[in-house]
Amino acid sequence: MKQVFLIAAHKDPHQLNALVEQLRDEDFLIYVHLDAKGAIDPAEVHPAARQIAERVAVHWGCFSQVQATLNSLKQIVAEVPDFDKVLFLSAQDFPLLSNPALKAALAGLRAHELLDTVAIGREPGQWAADYRYQYFYRNEAGKAGRLACSLANRAMRACGTTRRLPGGLAPYGGSSWWALSRDCVRELLERVRREPGLVRFFRSVSCPDEMFFQTLVMNSRFRERVLPENFRYIQWPEQGARNPKVLDEHDFERIAASKAHFCRKIDSRASAALLPRLLALRQ
Repeated sequence: MKQVFLIAAHKDPHQLNALVEQLRDEDFLIYVHLDAKGAIDPAEVHPAARQIAERVAVHWGCFSQVQATLNSLKQIVAEVPDFDKVLFLSAQDFPLLSNPALKAALAGLRAHELLDTVAIGREPGQWAADYRYQYFYRNEAGKAGRLACSLANRAMRACGTTRRLPGGLAPYGGSSWWALSRDCVRELLERVRREPGLVRFFRSVSCPDEMFFQTLVMNSRFRERVLPENFRYIQWPEQGARNPKVLDEHDFERIAASKAHFCRKIDSRASAALLPRLLALRQ
């Protein structure tokens, strides 16, 4: 069964095209969302990749990241009648398995949604990120919007109140990068269409890309299929860091010893000595 790779890209067309070339396979379909404010000319994109028509100017930590993904998923579901999963990648990811090995690994995981996820809250074992949705954040809304959020948050704190997720949803969070089945994606898109209040709420959440999909999937019938693992090798330089470490040749042994399907974060310059070793690993 075909797999669909959705790649979010905003810079370095050569690195993007190198990733597309690595994944080029008759059983893989590759889609690319180009950040509308990014530096990549659509004409530069590898011809093996299909491009998302409804592009979004993506801003870190804002709902634009989720909106770009939703737009992409809508197009994929409309254009591809049958597939196993959508694997959501960054253009700074790199595959660690050969294409035949990746196909075999995904076939063995067909019964699962691959979603790094944890309950959000203050209990042991939970992620203490509840502040992200309990107050208002609108960094994309300009100075007036940020001021309105600040005033609303100040009033809520004075009254000892906080926001709750709509519809009694239990909050979940985790990595932005996942692999979801076609049925799960279709049900998620239908819920977004049917319940517009979800999007309205998450527009004022901080870093909603690390909550939106986890919360919707874990509050659906697909929660029983979730394997809380996205098979990505990622290094964080320190707890609470905003961005993962850019991997280099010194990380190779740990990458090779991992059970990951992809690693990130790769930079064409900083990771130049690592890339040949990763290519050899895929042979």
